This record gives sequence, C-alpha cells and structure tokens, in this order.
Amino acid sequence: MKDIVRRYSQNPILTKRDVPYPVETVHNAAVVRHGNEYIMLFRSHLRTGRSIIGLARSYDGFNFSVAPQPFLIPDRDGPFAEYEEFGVEDPRVTALDGEYLITYSAYSRNGVRIALARTKDFERVEKLSLITEADYRNVVIFPEKINGLYARLDRPHSEIAPWSIWISYSPDLRYWGDSQLVMRPQQYHWDEMKIGPGAPPIRTEQGWLSIYHGVFRTMSGSVYRLGIALHELLNPAKVIGVSDQWILQPEAPWETTGYVPNVVFTCGAVPEPDGSVKIYWGGADSVMCVGEANIAELISMCLHQSRPPK
Repeated sequence: MKDIVRRYSQNPILTKRDVPYPVETVHNAAVVRHGNEYIMLFRSHLRTGRSIIGLARSYDGFNFSVAPQPFLIPDRDGPFAEYEEFGVEDPRVTALDGEYLITYSAYSRNGVRIALARTKDFERVEKLSLITEADYRNVVIFPEKINGLYARLDRPHSEIAPWSIWISYSPDLRYWGDSQLVMRPQQYHWDEMKIGPGAPPIRTEQGWLSIYHGVFRTMSGSVYRLGIALHELLNPAKVIGVSDQWILQPEAPWETTGYVPNVVFTCGAVPEPDGSVKIYWGGADSVMCVGEANIAELISMCLHQSRPPK
C-alpha cells in the first residue's frame, strides 16, 4: 500500500545541532510562505525543561537555516509575563489581511492559555492578546474571514467533551464566541483518546481541509498520528467528512524514539501550486520532518472513506 504522506528522504530536516544557540529539541513547528521563502517557527526545549520559539528560513521548503536568536521567548514583565512564566510552545501561523497571525501556547502555574501575536516581516513581532482561558491548546485561525468574522479551531483540555475540536468566531481577534463542538474522538479508533487541530485549514474548492492529530493509548504509552477532515467553506462548523484512516503514524527511528516516543505532531502545512501540500511534523518531540501529499487524494479520503465527526 503506497504511503499517503511521502516522507522526505533527508528527514529529519532540522535538529538541535542546526540551532546556533543551546537547545535540547527542535519540534512542533509552524511553516508558512513569505514572499519567496518558507518561514518555520519551531519550538525548542531548553535545559530548564521550558520552551522557546525559534525561526528558520528556506527557499525550497526542505533545507532550512536557523536565525541566530530565538524569535519568541517568555515576557519577563507586562501583561503576558504571568502567563508565559513556564514557556511558549507549539506555534501556528496564518497569513491574513497582509500580516501573519501567530497563535502559541503560553504555560504558567495558572495552566496553559493561547496567546496571539502578529508580524508582517518576521523581523518584528507584536504580542496582541491572550485569547483563551486555561486550559486550551491547538488554536488554528482560518486564513480568511467567514461571514465577516475571524474563525478558529481549538481544543479545550477537558475530559468532559472529551478532548474534542471546537470552532469559535471573533469580530476583532480579541473576543471570541459562538462556540460549537464540531468533532469528537472516535471510540475504539486510532484517535479515541483525544484529537486536536494541527495546521491551519487549507482552502479547497470542496471545503476547508484540516489536518489534525489523534492520540491512541496503548499498554506502552500513547501514539500520536495525523488525520484529515473536510469542513464546509461557508459554514466550517459543519464537517463534511473525516477520513476513517490516519495519514501518517510514527515509523522512522526519530519518530518512534526521542524525548516523547511514538509521536508525529503537525503545526504547519503549505499547499503548493501543483496540487501537493508539504506537511511538517515534529518527530518524538525531538526533531522536525517534512513530507508531501496530494491534496485531491486527501479530500477523496474525507469524502469516500469517511466516518461521522461525532
């Protein structure tokens, strides 16, 4: 059976040895096109066990060069300081209205909240707001407004739903509401423990293509895989279909062994003019990898090999 996501032969594409300042991991990176470059914002653990976000650039989407200084670090004063005390993690980047919106997890003794920042050039960055309460993770913003409103997918860290994907809307990126649950984990399925949005949704003629992660608990620990769902264009709260099969699972040595074994975790994907998509994932919370898939094939899986979203 052919691979749905074709791994790049030179994986991993970024490791801690490629970073010009001391870090212990490189993983869970957002990637976006900016002019003729691919920009990667990656998470790294320090030896304190806390995380910062670095930046790397590439002209082909495969070979990245890391900037000499971190891109985002926890604030030490001001309104963000109390909520970033334990680190900043897992960025996502959405291009919208001539700028790039960055969501990331802010960790502190108060739990994890999602913060929003923006940049126009990846040289200067402005932190805007904390846009969730505790405990939320995996916020991805749609790359265009829906009926005049910003839209996002997120995942409350809760056993009540449990660990399901929700959608919310905002007039100004600061205040969010009209929330609805749109997708649940499937019992006795590869994603039965929890799910969460991965890369920001990709617009296609058939709908919004969303790459998400799903977790399955085994006797030797949890396994993180990637799946896909298709949302209606004008009403993304409605899920057209969810592929019954995963599209990527840990198989390479740097995915099955590392800081957190048996993990592939995406925060970024870049659609290309030829109908393919580059999908970026962290392997075992230790290194960054990339692979390519055919967008039409992913859509077909959602339409023709589908299961109910909840």
